Amino acid sequence: MTGSLPSSMAESTTSAMTDPFGRTIKYLRVSVTDRCDLRCFYCMSEDMTFLPKSDLLSLEELDRLCSAFIAKGVRKLRLTGGEPLVRRNVMSLVQSLSRHLDTGALDELTLTTNGSQLEKFAVELRDHGVRRINVSLDTLDPTKFRAITRWGDLDKVLRGIEAARAAGLKVKINVVALKNMNEDEIPSLMEWAHGKGMDLTLIEVMPMGDIGEGRIDQYLPLSLLRARLATRYTLTDLADDTGGPARYAGVSETGGKLGFITPMTHNFCESCNRVRITCTGTLHTCLGHEDASDLRKPLRASNDDTLLAAAIDRAIGLKPKGHDFIIDRRHNRPSVSRHMSVTGG
Repeated sequence: MTGSLPSSMAESTTSAMTDPFGRTIKYLRVSVTDRCDLRCFYCMSEDMTFLPKSDLLSLEELDRLCSAFIAKGVRKLRLTGGEPLVRRNVMSLVQSLSRHLDTGALDELTLTTNGSQLEKFAVELRDHGVRRINVSLDTLDPTKFRAITRWGDLDKVLRGIEAARAAGLKVKINVVALKNMNEDEIPSLMEWAHGKGMDLTLIEVMPMGDIGEGRIDQYLPLSLLRARLATRYTLTDLADDTGGPARYAGVSETGGKLGFITPMTHNFCESCNRVRITCTGTLHTCLGHEDASDLRKPLRASNDDTLLAAAIDRAIGLKPKGHDFIIDRRHNRPSVSRHMSVTGG
């Protein structure tokens, strides 16, 4: 999966992607698989039915699809899942995509992981140009970890994080704030992460997919959590902008950075510069809408990417202004039917 883009692709995909609201799309998140080796209760049901492997794009097709978006101006590419590192031979995709780092067409190649496979792949990720990763970790309590993930091994994840740090990868910890589960542990999680030089970002539960229970019982507004933290720590808003939805604060007592992703309490859509592709080749221009554009069909219709480029342009032209996530007693149901593991975060 190496080599330069065909001339037909280069000619047909050079126009920048700008949505109807003037936002230029420079960030692509790609789910390489819907499968995961954990079953976090806020993300998926315990008895998940995964897609048949025959429905998934091949690694070569994922490479070609990503390359088409890079040719159209995407500067940051994040691989997600499910758990991306459980996809067979996924490192060949990472290696192939790294050519865009070498040419300067891509600024960053990164991924979001649950950390379970990092001990095995950290060095290889670094060798293929990955410089920083996000690790999803909601607790440092082994009993809570098993309850949240349903069968995960916390020690394995912690070893993976240390392997990533030893390999020179910059690690950011993502924590989903869960009412009555980990809310009291947030200060210790933050101090642990900051003590190791890792940033930490808090995320509100999002109403995606049927998980077998109501979201209202999980939802913890980050405005409330921040107010609690402010009674113990000095939080100073930062102007840092990574092009994503997080808003950051510096924590004087730890010297670290704390992020807040608040899709429920504060709609962050006004600066959205990202789109998402599922492992089946479906493009979602908004996490909180049921919008879907099939890119697999034009991808497979021809070796020439003219049809694919046109399909991408049509989809970007339909990107909505913002999402409609709601969680309350009257709306205690998924806002969108697809699970986060299918969408790719």
